Amino acid sequence: MANDLNQTPSANRVHIGFFGLRNAGKSSLVNAVTGQALSIVSDVKGTTTDPVQKAMELLPLGPVVILDTPGLDDEGELGALRVRRAYQALNKTDVAVLVVDGTLGLQAEDRAILERIRAKEIPYLVVYNKGDLKSHPVTEDWEMAVSAKDGSGVHELKERIAVLAKQQGPEKKILGDLIAPGDLVVLVTPIDGSAPKGRMILPQVQTIRDVMDAHAACIVTQPEELPGQLSGLKTPPKLVVTDSQAFGTVKNMVPETIPLTSFSILFARYKGILATAVRGAARLRQLRDGDRVLISEGCTHHRQCNDIGTVKLPGWLENFSGKKPDFSFTSGTEFPEDLSPFSLVVHCGGCMLNEREMVYRMKNAEDQNIPFTNYGTAIAHMNGILKRSLEVFPDLAAELE
Repeated sequence: MANDLNQTPSANRVHIGFFGLRNAGKSSLVNAVTGQALSIVSDVKGTTTDPVQKAMELLPLGPVVILDTPGLDDEGELGALRVRRAYQALNKTDVAVLVVDGTLGLQAEDRAILERIRAKEIPYLVVYNKGDLKSHPVTEDWEMAVSAKDGSGVHELKERIAVLAKQQGPEKKILGDLIAPGDLVVLVTPIDGSAPKGRMILPQVQTIRDVMDAHAACIVTQPEELPGQLSGLKTPPKLVVTDSQAFGTVKNMVPETIPLTSFSILFARYKGILATAVRGAARLRQLRDGDRVLISEGCTHHRQCNDIGTVKLPGWLENFSGKKPDFSFTSGTEFPEDLSPFSLVVHCGGCMLNEREMVYRMKNAEDQNIPFTNYGTAIAHMNGILKRSLEVFPDLAAELE
């Protein structure tokens, strides 16, 4: 279990969000559920001022991310910002726990977020805390009573959270469903100025693990070594997967008879956004001078002088469209709710974001009729190789006809 905890990326963990009013006992309940002093507890209202996020293992569920959020009834200008942060946490919440002061019952703010939870179709529980005192009666199957103070009901709460989490559906594969035991996959991973020193980036590592879980084998190589690797094989590989930045070079090295795609395209499917990303890439030719393009990354990292998001991608988009768009950049949790000023959103592969948050960002764009694509899909399209990159997904390839 410890090995699983150490190696499971946060983006692949079930995100469990705790919401409620100030002094409803959210933080006390989080500590009781986790068995850790994860959140600061105080009788002073508004002790939790920002969402607290912790990757850990929660039995009987396994690796999870616990989110403790600010009170929904916070006041003042800063309070309004904290409430907004709490609502934003819903975008990455797989299971929501609405913690209610059992001596008071559901308040207006509780009902407001409960409505939002239901609208987002997030599995949820309403938990009446302070069950050691006079508590609100439990009448619905999505309600229960607990006491963070004496621990009553906490074990049942964890069991019920696990049941809700398992409703997320079967575990998805990055490429494991595209290959069979004994197949060979070639992974092209450039080592350049943007590569992290002494290690590989997360999508590459996760893809290697997915290949191994499928009882297949892989060769990991840099672009310059790829021709020699391919010519030395007795039989062609089942699939070649390349870093998107190397598409322009790799496409000429891999014979048309060998399927070719990218890490970013595989992760777009893994995160549930590929079909939309394909449609969004088709709009790149329609960019005009002055159009605002949002380039968004899910992680925060030190940007290199030749950074893909802020340097390479804007240059490629300008060359491909022949226009001069106006580029804006966001990273981490900074994704605007109002996308109306933009003509296009180009997102990273989202390896640091869970599926629910990636789908939220995509749907946010779709709801506002803003084309949405991702790095790898856009780069493949600009290199004239998107159709070939989607041949492993026939239904999507048909959309390009």
